[in-house]
Amino acid sequence: MDEAVAGHATWIDLEMNVDGSATIRDNGRGIPVDPHPKFPDKSALEVILTTLHSGGKFGGDAYKVSGGLHGVGVSVVNALSDRMVVEVARDRQLYRQTFSRGTPLGPLESVGAVQNRRGTTVTFHPDAQIFGERAHLKPATVYRLARSKAYLFRGVKIRWSCDPVLLEGDDIPAEDTLHFPNGLVDFLEAVLKGRPLATRTWFAGTAPLADDMGQVEWAVAWPDDDDDGFVNAYTNTIPTPDGGTHEAGLRTALTRGLRAYGELVANKKAAQITAEDVMGGACVLLSLFIKDPQFQGQTKEKLASPEAARLVDGAIKDHFDHWLSGDTESGKALLARILDRADERLKRKLAKETSRKTATKRLRLPGKLADCSRQLNVGTELFLVEGDSAGGSAKQGRNRETQAILPLRGKILNVASASTDKMRQNQEIKDLMEALGCGTRDAYEDDKLRYEKIIIMTDADVDGAHIASLLMTFFYQEMPQMILNGHLYLAMPPLYRLSHGQTVVYARDDAHKEELMKTTFANKKNIEISRFKGLGEMPPAQLKETTMDPARRILIRVTLPSGRTEEDHEEAKGVANLVETLMGRKPELRFHYIQKHARFVRDLDV
Repeated sequence: MDEAVAGHATWIDLEMNVDGSATIRDNGRGIPVDPHPKFPDKSALEVILTTLHSGGKFGGDAYKVSGGLHGVGVSVVNALSDRMVVEVARDRQLYRQTFSRGTPLGPLESVGAVQNRRGTTVTFHPDAQIFGERAHLKPATVYRLARSKAYLFRGVKIRWSCDPVLLEGDDIPAEDTLHFPNGLVDFLEAVLKGRPLATRTWFAGTAPLADDMGQVEWAVAWPDDDDDGFVNAYTNTIPTPDGGTHEAGLRTALTRGLRAYGELVANKKAAQITAEDVMGGACVLLSLFIKDPQFQGQTKEKLASPEAARLVDGAIKDHFDHWLSGDTESGKALLARILDRADERLKRKLAKETSRKTATKRLRLPGKLADCSRQLNVGTELFLVEGDSAGGSAKQGRNRETQAILPLRGKILNVASASTDKMRQNQEIKDLMEALGCGTRDAYEDDKLRYEKIIIMTDADVDGAHIASLLMTFFYQEMPQMILNGHLYLAMPPLYRLSHGQTVVYARDDAHKEELMKTTFANKKNIEISRFKGLGEMPPAQLKETTMDPARRILIRVTLPSGRTEEDHEEAKGVANLVETLMGRKPELRFHYIQKHARFVRDLDV
């Protein structure tokens, strides 16, 4: 690969042989065969294959960039092979030398003249004394490695062949030509396999490093789903699974670019974006070619070159700025997605802080909460009511041992469209979270929920339904597990009181009222009908009798599909989409929803 990256080779043959050996052949310049300057009685080839830190790439300007660092690779392979044969076609002559366990079995010999051939051929067989009799190279692993190398250097062709006997049970071809003209873009396309993207296109390109230090190539996509992302980074075609300074440079470039783009489109919230928000969920491929790379450890799993962060940041930043401003649709879509992730991060942080305060400080309950006296949550209920007036009636009509009352001031914040900063500043949300005591999102703990039932008790009118919708949205987004565990309920207060003589009944809505008129009060005159303006207008005794007394009330339990079956999973996706449409940040979704469903509206109670 070093020969290919340097422009001296255009193809590499990789053969897996039936005897367990492997053969690698290229059309590069060939390993030098002249006498070695320090060891005149040995060829350069023999020294390279038998002596540590002696690779030809480390003297002078053999390679601008190289995957090697210490010069131990080929000599170690030689030492761990019971047979290694190296052939070099150079200057129209073919040379051969054979080794066993790192020791030459003879001197380098000239085999004869060759025409139209150049490069190096290496065949090696793993030593059974070291690896055991059953030790063998795994074709699937080697094939994947070769394919990744071909993606990383778009100019090279790797011609793969493997004896079919070795492929039993492996889903890889016996022969293949690995050649990807679009490099990392082809790699990313194969990995994503049609996953939907948050942007119209992905961000990809190549750029030279400053000071003639090398080149960087990247391909980044932000899928529009909840699956995990990944970062695959390479240095001189060597995988660096632990990242390093080149990955840090990319993170910095993307983060600075999105913040600057947010300022450009006058979105003040862009200042809160962090690298965690940008990289979370992103699918990233990064390939750096740089002179004299420094790694942490011989396994080269993390790049340590300090200048790489600055060089990669400088090379990518301008390209990212141009990509964002050149495709405004993608730029705005990406910014919106990253801001959503930033909100998620801040909400998790808020939940952790709330949980930590609860664990380390004396429990603080909202001042307007009328708590119940029972210590355990078994059989206890928290009623969420709108306004102090309704709260006053509910407090007088409750069972003080098991029923707690938390009055909320008007319509609470719509958390589906609000920023985390607004949630932090909203006193109603803070009071509700403190009263429940169970944390939110990933920090939610069901055994810390202070009440067995959470009952939303709002007026039986349009405003009451809206407040109930806002509360359900809050619980759905911040505490979905509480709903799944069956703790959330809707109270069903009456809208009408109907009386005739000693007969008194309550109607939930207009349809129920008409039904009672035809049944309970059939053929009766002078029926007294009163419409409740709200729960606060109901005497405490009536509120208890109709809505709070477990023996006579009606409760509706709020449920969610569990997602355990495929049908449940699809239903859960439908719920998520509906909440986002009706309560989310994009008014155009509500507009389209109204346009689509307006024809189904038959009557509006105004």
